[in-house]
Amino acid sequence: MALLVHLLVCVFGMGSWVAINGLWVELPLLVTELPEGWNLPSYLTLIIQLANIGPLLVTLLHRFRPGYLSEVAIIFTILTVGTVTCILFAFLWNMTSRVLGGRHSIAFIILTFFLALVDCTSSVTFLPFMSQLPSYYLTTFFVGEGFSGLLPALLALAQGSGITSCVNVTDSLDANSSTVTTNETHSTQGTSSPTVWTPTVWTPTSHLEGRYLPARFSPLVFFLLLAAMMACCLLAFFLLQHRSQAQQGSIEDLLQSQVTLHSIRPQEEKDAGPLDPAENSKGKAQLEEKVATLHPVQLAFIYTLVAFVNALTNGVLPSVQTYSCLSYGSFTYHLSATLSSVASPLACFLSIFLPNRSLPFLGVITVLGTGFGAYNMAMAAMSPCPLLQGHWGGEVLIVISWVLFTACLSYIKVMLGVILRDQSHSALVWCGAAVQLGSLVGALLMFPLVNVLRLFVSADFCNLDCST
Repeated sequence: MALLVHLLVCVFGMGSWVAINGLWVELPLLVTELPEGWNLPSYLTLIIQLANIGPLLVTLLHRFRPGYLSEVAIIFTILTVGTVTCILFAFLWNMTSRVLGGRHSIAFIILTFFLALVDCTSSVTFLPFMSQLPSYYLTTFFVGEGFSGLLPALLALAQGSGITSCVNVTDSLDANSSTVTTNETHSTQGTSSPTVWTPTVWTPTSHLEGRYLPARFSPLVFFLLLAAMMACCLLAFFLLQHRSQAQQGSIEDLLQSQVTLHSIRPQEEKDAGPLDPAENSKGKAQLEEKVATLHPVQLAFIYTLVAFVNALTNGVLPSVQTYSCLSYGSFTYHLSATLSSVASPLACFLSIFLPNRSLPFLGVITVLGTGFGAYNMAMAAMSPCPLLQGHWGGEVLIVISWVLFTACLSYIKVMLGVILRDQSHSALVWCGAAVQLGSLVGALLMFPLVNVLRLFVSADFCNLDCST
């Protein structure tokens, strides 16, 4: 039964960000069909941040009207909306409308907002719901959250989304003739004499271009599979909620039976002292540890760490992953994206066997993970000619750096969540708010740097020359 609950919690956690992660990995196919082209990612980033209105409203209502909203009802609603939206995406993703003299993907933008609303709101509803379960299930929840990035990535790899190859392209003329003759008339002292230039023979040239390989199945199938994942998350939550209610009823029956047994217990047994003083002191210490609260300075440090880590993992570094990896080749990029997605759930599993709640230790791991993130950012800034470009050592380093960056900060997320879970239900709500705040700040920071100031230069690996 415990294994089944772990499985349900994992599937439930997977639904937190699986839809938006699915949109990101499908972009290489979408940009070739939609009129926005490669401006689509900037639209996607902006829409996701606008969807933070959802968690903002939930957090404010929790603060000023506690008990007004039912978390169970909210979760059922957003998971249902997410499932239906993915189904609509399958059939409406390429529908365009004429707006302001041009064609735009209005249906895509509206549906993206609803998916982002679902995933952003999950940050302030899923974690508080997990407070109803024992703390060791929270690690399983974060494992599922890691799978929300891994499964869409594997699905996109199976589809062939974003896989490129270098193709030899030969230039061609639109005219039927291969010669070009230019006639000019020069005027000298009132007389004119035509000058006929020697015909120029056009010589065909060839060059390499990166071309996306044809997909093995269409975006329609991809979005239907995303809808199936969201439906599995909805079903898992329904079963978890049903189990939670049944368990609550059994606990109430158990407490009632204990009261009854206590009332009929012999008087001499009631008056007897503890059978084992050591056992009694141990239980008292465990109780004190459970109800111990953190100092406000410690809480401030934890929430700051939560916001900082999520700013890096959800806003800053994802914006430059293509710039940091594509200079080493498309295979390196896909390898780093896939292995870093695998590293997230593995780091969550590691926290089960090697838990450490020491705040100084977590601070050191955060600094270590930030160092790997700084290396990734530096390689992105140096694109299209980063360190060791064209050497296998550079490819290995960038892949390892992305994997360790993701692993370190994923471990931090789990341990901070476990610490706050033991505090209170409210602490998890504010943890979700810190997650969204950090993600918002990270995305808003990178949007002008990438899309307005254009500080990062994309690499054309097929025609890359870093010899100078």
